Amino acid sequence: MLEQDEEGQRKRASVELFAGGGGLACGVEAAGFRPLLLNEFDRRACETLRLNGAEPHRDLGDPPIPEEGQAPPLVEGDVRLVSFKYLKGRVDLLAGGPPCQPFSLGGVAKGDEDNRNMFPQMFRAVREIRPKVVICENVRGLLRPSFAPYFDYIQRELELPFTTRAKGATWRDHDALLRERGRSKRIAAHRRYLVERFPVNAADYGVPQIRHRVILVAFRADLRVDVERFKKLVETEYALYSETELYRSMRDGRYWERHNDVPKHVRDRVMERIPKTLPEPDGDAPRPWRTLRDALKGIGDQTELPPVPVKLMDRKTEIKGIKDHIGWPDARIYDGHTPNELDRPAKTVKAGVHGVPGGESVVMLDDGSHRYMTVRETARVMTFPDDHQLDGPRGEKMRQLGNAVPVLLGEAFAKAVANALDHAGH
Repeated sequence: MLEQDEEGQRKRASVELFAGGGGLACGVEAAGFRPLLLNEFDRRACETLRLNGAEPHRDLGDPPIPEEGQAPPLVEGDVRLVSFKYLKGRVDLLAGGPPCQPFSLGGVAKGDEDNRNMFPQMFRAVREIRPKVVICENVRGLLRPSFAPYFDYIQRELELPFTTRAKGATWRDHDALLRERGRSKRIAAHRRYLVERFPVNAADYGVPQIRHRVILVAFRADLRVDVERFKKLVETEYALYSETELYRSMRDGRYWERHNDVPKHVRDRVMERIPKTLPEPDGDAPRPWRTLRDALKGIGDQTELPPVPVKLMDRKTEIKGIKDHIGWPDARIYDGHTPNELDRPAKTVKAGVHGVPGGESVVMLDDGSHRYMTVRETARVMTFPDDHQLDGPRGEKMRQLGNAVPVLLGEAFAKAVANALDHAGH
């Protein structure tokens, strides 16, 4: 369902499931899609979505289809209780990150036996909505050899979402049926999807963070999208950032020109770690990976975040009035939890490590001291805009950030989807 924006460009419609704090939704909207529906279960995350403009829908019946410029409806609660049939034929992109805890490398890998596995609900939404494209983000744990058979099964389910799992059947039983049906040429193209998997590092897409994820993208087969062209878009033309180019920019001085206040001994220490030889660029030189120092200084039109004085690490003072830029005392470093370095992308922001929301997001400063990163600094590492609000105490905010999709990563994939649909005449 295409609508026109103010410049007469085609405006596509999207639906976001498992929306969390809104990272993927922000990226999809930034790519030019108009959200028709958001769904989320977590109370705090729902409040975050409301703070950022979503309109709660608590009435019985289907939510209204928002007019151009209206806030998207937010359906709060268990996705298993939500019907999507009213959206059939209206949606270009269905996006979401089904809860990833059962598969996370940072937790207990329970796989299909964990009742938090929400992939079946994603597939039900595909059946009821019949979107043109599906984007599904999840943790790299799905790529572990021990999960490979199950992940292959997930892809086959997404390829044939109308071949449903019989009551009482195991996933292996269903997988055997999907394999058999997949070899059949009798399944209509509009009931089949072409699925590709993309192991990604968010740093390659301009996110100042090392964050390895896997993204599934599925195009409805009757659209005849050039999938190979799409793969080239997301693997090369939209993955514009490079670790080697970061090193090169440090060596030729471009990086230090942006950060001309860094003490010489810090620069020298960083330079000592750069490989002696760097490969020459193949084709157009990519952009340097963005670092934590870049994020704190500001990316795009952001202003530099002020430092956090020790005397203001009091859990309450918003430094220079900046929302969520609050110092937190008693940062710890211990085996297995080393601090972030300013001149590297941040380490993966996690929902919780050893009971600490944010996964011990500690930064080592130029003077050798270390402190907890503020919520605002962490939001920048996830590439949320500075006006994005988060609900709850610090721990809840950090948990939402750790569960989010980096905005720029979501935007890159959504832009590539729009490009592919344009190219196919849709």
